[in-house]
Amino acid sequence: MSTAQTSPVPAEPEETAAEAVVVIPGLDHDVEAIYVAPNWKLVWWRFKRHRLALISGIIVIFIATIALFPDFYSTLPPQESDAVRSFVPPQRLRFFGKDSTFLYVYNVTGQRNPETLMMEWVADETTIIPVKILAQGYEYEIFGLISTNIHLLGVENLDSGEKFHLLGTDRLGRDQWSRLMAGTRVSLSIGLVAVIVSIILGILLGGISGYFGGWIDMVIQRLIELLQSLPPIPIWMALTAALPRDWSVEQTYFAITIILALIGWTTLAREVRGRFLSLREEDFVVAAQLIGASRPRVIFRHMVPTFSSHIIAASTLAIPVMIINETFLSFLGLGLRPPAISWGVLLQEAQNLQSIALAPWLLLPGLAVIITVLTLNILGDGLRDAADPYS
Repeated sequence: MSTAQTSPVPAEPEETAAEAVVVIPGLDHDVEAIYVAPNWKLVWWRFKRHRLALISGIIVIFIATIALFPDFYSTLPPQESDAVRSFVPPQRLRFFGKDSTFLYVYNVTGQRNPETLMMEWVADETTIIPVKILAQGYEYEIFGLISTNIHLLGVENLDSGEKFHLLGTDRLGRDQWSRLMAGTRVSLSIGLVAVIVSIILGILLGGISGYFGGWIDMVIQRLIELLQSLPPIPIWMALTAALPRDWSVEQTYFAITIILALIGWTTLAREVRGRFLSLREEDFVVAAQLIGASRPRVIFRHMVPTFSSHIIAASTLAIPVMIINETFLSFLGLGLRPPAISWGVLLQEAQNLQSIALAPWLLLPGLAVIITVLTLNILGDGLRDAADPYS
């Protein structure tokens, strides 16, 4: 009697290939979501994994709000001077004082030194100045349209005539905190406007150079090499020294922005040219040309968007350079000049050792420059890594 031999039944796989979830390194999303996600969403997913860049982005957003609404964060008019209160030290905010005062600062009193005849300010712990959040203060306009007098911090009793200085005062008795807020708008806007102009020049001239080639490419590249071979400091000094001294603040601001933009477009133009040289032979570019698309449409509609993320990252890294350039020129007296207020103009007050010895808080605008430049650089690195598909 023979027994029937049964073939072994293969075990079913625990998970079929169609049901498998594939995860791309660096992204916490399955492959199906990645296939249908637009490019900006892929960049955002990768950027969120860069924790330091994300924190830097939050700081940059906060600094941008100060640049948009500097008067809201100010406590006194930036140009208001009081020679009697020169070199007042910073008054630190304190919490939960006597009489159920939530926020306050100690008042300061001045005493003349009998030997040096210099005014010396000391904190009077017996007298406090109550500080109110969202308090009323001097009148200002938001974007030149809406008039208001609401400030983030201010004295509780506006009619008392009390003042407090979070970052002290300068030699003319001007409030350093309010001037730092006003300078943030000018310094950041110069960097942003100069970068926008340099981006337009870089994309336009670099795209023309890489797309057309030939003698146009040769002329533009020789111009770039000429600008890059010039020593920057003498050129800045010569161009800014050529500005008339009787120009208004607005005219000087516009001229400094144009000067910085004309010098800063060459690096981006070289990068755009290299990308155009590799893209002009791609199939989608040739197809656009064959269906009759105009050259500007091929460049700006089909070629430029392929590396828009790189342009954004390069722009973020270029803004700190422009801010440092403006601060450097204004510090040397070659850029913006008083009554304009910028970080470089504020640092002019700390050019001599006597001012630094009497009022070391005058160097605090330099700390603002360091924080802004550092956060923008980290943010730019994070955007560049997120936008690079090969990283």
